[in-house]
Amino acid sequence: MHARDLVELAAIVAAHGPVLVRGSQHLSGTSLEQYWTASKCRLDRWGRSLKGFVSCAADASPPARGYLAARVPRRQAQWPLVRGVLEEILTGEVLTRVWTAVLCAHDRQHGGEDAEAVARSVLIGHLEARHRVLTLLARSAVIEAEGAVKLNHLRRRTERWTDLLIGYLVGLEDVSQFAVDPQRARDFAEDLRYRSSLQGGRHAWPLVLASLRAAFGEGLCAVSPNADLNTEIASSILACFQPELFDSTGLLRSLWLTRLANVTDDAQGLVEELLALDVPKTGEGPLAVGREDRLRRFRK
Repeated sequence: MHARDLVELAAIVAAHGPVLVRGSQHLSGTSLEQYWTASKCRLDRWGRSLKGFVSCAADASPPARGYLAARVPRRQAQWPLVRGVLEEILTGEVLTRVWTAVLCAHDRQHGGEDAEAVARSVLIGHLEARHRVLTLLARSAVIEAEGAVKLNHLRRRTERWTDLLIGYLVGLEDVSQFAVDPQRARDFAEDLRYRSSLQGGRHAWPLVLASLRAAFGEGLCAVSPNADLNTEIASSILACFQPELFDSTGLLRSLWLTRLANVTDDAQGLVEELLALDVPKTGEGPLAVGREDRLRRFRK
């Protein structure tokens, strides 16, 4: 899955998030675990890619003579991949922030804590990756000026879209803290409420989605370096929604089977937990491990 697809998914999550938050359905524990695992794996890949690029760039810093001069072509060869990683970090932040806002609002509405713990853990890691990107952009010796300018424009674009999408969720709970600029998100929320009250306001969303697609439709790398993990993250998020969200064609439909698999795993886990209630304390084993124990590590 390409990085731009995750931005579009963030818009879908923002649009359907209120239904999920206000609904009574239980969030899939399997999906939350998949989201956490795939996100942590992607963070690890990002870190290793950036570390290798910075190390190579440092060795090739002027004056580049002798064997060190050979590092310059190597850094240039690495740039397309590293550029893709930087774009993934910047664009992926939109979905990370929006999904964190939805999960936190859901827990606050229903008195839970597991989903928020998972979401905040992933968000903290993503913000650390973002900080590394901003550090690289500030070091002109590492990234050429033209590339740095394009990435900075992408950063500003993603920040504004993040705050707009968070604005769709501000009315549920006070989730403006997950926006890049909380005040801008609240301003967007007020504007959205006003526009929705106007005649024809229901037609605003298709225009918003079309504008988002146009904003990220061009200028990004053709291939995302971590498309496999992007797909896992997307499928884990979609698995938390009701089937009405899925279209008959397209990206959402292609992840429908993953949703069914996660629901099946949750049902099997629930049966095991019920059976574990009959196990004497002296004979406790794997079946006695409840959902609280499985998700406790996400709070670290």
